[in-house]
Amino acid sequence: MLIKPAIERSDMIYCALCKDAPCNSACLAMDPARALLGIWFDNQDVAAMKLPEKNACADCSAPCEKACVNSGSVPIKGLMTALYEKVKPEVEVAIPDDGNRLKCDICGVPLENPFLLSSSVVASTYDMCARAFEAGWAGISFKTICSFDIHEASPRYSAIKGDNGSIIGFKNIEQLSDHSVAENMEIFRKLKENYPSKFILASIMGQDEAEWESLAKICEENGADAIELNFSCPNMQEDGLGSDIGQVPELVERFTRAAKRSTTIPVLAKLTPNVATMSPAAEAALRGGADGIAAINTIKSIVGVSPYTFVSAPAVKGKSAVGGYSGNAVKPIALRFIAEIGQNPTLKGMHISGMGGIETWRDALEFILMGAGSIQITTAVMQYGYRIIDELKEGLNYYLVQMGIKSVKDVIGAGLDSVSDTTDVLERDTVLFPAFNLEKCNGCGRCVISCNDGGHQAIRFDDRKPKLDGSKCVGCHLCKLVCPNDAIEAGKKRIKKMDRP
Repeated sequence: MLIKPAIERSDMIYCALCKDAPCNSACLAMDPARALLGIWFDNQDVAAMKLPEKNACADCSAPCEKACVNSGSVPIKGLMTALYEKVKPEVEVAIPDDGNRLKCDICGVPLENPFLLSSSVVASTYDMCARAFEAGWAGISFKTICSFDIHEASPRYSAIKGDNGSIIGFKNIEQLSDHSVAENMEIFRKLKENYPSKFILASIMGQDEAEWESLAKICEENGADAIELNFSCPNMQEDGLGSDIGQVPELVERFTRAAKRSTTIPVLAKLTPNVATMSPAAEAALRGGADGIAAINTIKSIVGVSPYTFVSAPAVKGKSAVGGYSGNAVKPIALRFIAEIGQNPTLKGMHISGMGGIETWRDALEFILMGAGSIQITTAVMQYGYRIIDELKEGLNYYLVQMGIKSVKDVIGAGLDSVSDTTDVLERDTVLFPAFNLEKCNGCGRCVISCNDGGHQAIRFDDRKPKLDGSKCVGCHLCKLVCPNDAIEAGKKRIKKMDRP
C-alpha cells in the first residue's frame, strides 16, 4: 500500500461499480464487487486479505464476467487472481481488529473517525443523514441553513469526465437548503435523538449580524455540535452573500463575532478559495472568535461551452452562469490552501476541516498531512454513494497500522515542513535521470515525442526502443509522466558541472 499499487483503476476501466452488482449474484465463492471497490479506491491490500483463503477463481469459468452489466468488458477473474497472486503475498500486516486509531475530534468534540459529509445535497434530509450514519460516517455538515426563499435551476450540474467515464471535475449552480429553518431544526432534533454519538455541524448563512447570531443560537438549541459559517458559496443570487463575504476579511470578522455571541459550541468559518491567499480571511475569523477553519468550498468556474449553442453547461433555457467547481481536479488547489493555513503561525491551534476533491483514503491522508484534523466529502459521494466510507476508514486504518502510527491525530500537519511557497529552497545541483524498463516498454515512442516537442531532445528511438542521451537530459521527468505503461522510473543521479568565475 505504501508503493505503487499492483493493480490500477485502468485495469477495470469498464467496471460500473454497480448497485447490487450482478457479478456478486453469479459468484458463490466470494464478494467480487466489494473487491473491485477496494481496487478502485486504492485499498487493494485490504481487498486481497478479505478474499477466501483459497483462490476459487483458478478453475472457474467466470460466470461473474458473463453476468456483468458490461458483459465481457471487465476482467473480473483476472483482477481477483491478481489480488491473490500479486497483492496478497506482499501484504505486510493483518487487517486491524478495531478502528480506534481513527478516533479524533473537532475542537474537543469527539469523532469516531475523521470523515464527514460536507454541506451539500448529500446531507440535506433526515433520511440521507441517517443512512450515512448507519453506513459509518462520523458526522455531517448539514446543507446550509438560511431564511432565504430558495428556488433552484434545472439542470444544475455539469462535469468533465476522464477516459473511464468517471467525473474528474464537477460544476454545480446549486444554492442552499430549500427547507425552512423550522423544518431543518426538526431534522436536527431527530438526528441527535437517534444518533447521539454522531457529529452534527450546522452550516448557516445569514443576511446581517442579527441573523448570523440567531441562526447559530437556534442550531445549538436543537442539537448541533458545532457551527460552520458559510462565507464561501459561489452561487448566491444576491450580492453580499456567500463568497462575497469570504473575500472581505472585515465581514468575516464581523459575522463570526456575531455568531460567537449567541453560542457556546465551536464555530468554524468556511472560507472561499476564490482569493489569492486565504490567510487574511482566516486571521479575521480568528479575531472574530472562530475555533476553526473549513476549506475549501467550490471554485468559481465555467465548464463545457457548446460549439453549437455557444452556451456553457449546465444550460438553463439558453443561459448559464459561473458556478462552483469541485471533484478530484481541485484537490491540488485545496491542498495548497490547507497548507497555507496550516503553516500560518497566527492560526496555530485552530482546527482545520479539509475538503476539496477527496475520493480515496490517500486523498484524505494528504489533507491530514497538510494540517487538516477532519475531512469533509461531497462530490465522491455524489458519484459513488455513502458506501465509500468503508474504503476510506479501512484504507486509512490499515495505513496507520502498517506505519506503526497509534493515532490519526499523530500525523496531522506532519507534511508541512516539506512545503515551501517558493522554489528558492530547492536543491539544483543534481540531475535525476530517467531509467527505461525495457521489459515493460511497449515501444510506443510517446516518451520520444514528448521529449522532442516538449522537452530537451534527450531521447532517441532505436528499433522502437528509447535510448537516453545523458548530455542533453535535464531530469525533468516529462517522459516518465507520459509513459502509458509506467515503464520509466527514476534512475541515477548526476552532479551538474558548475560554471566557475
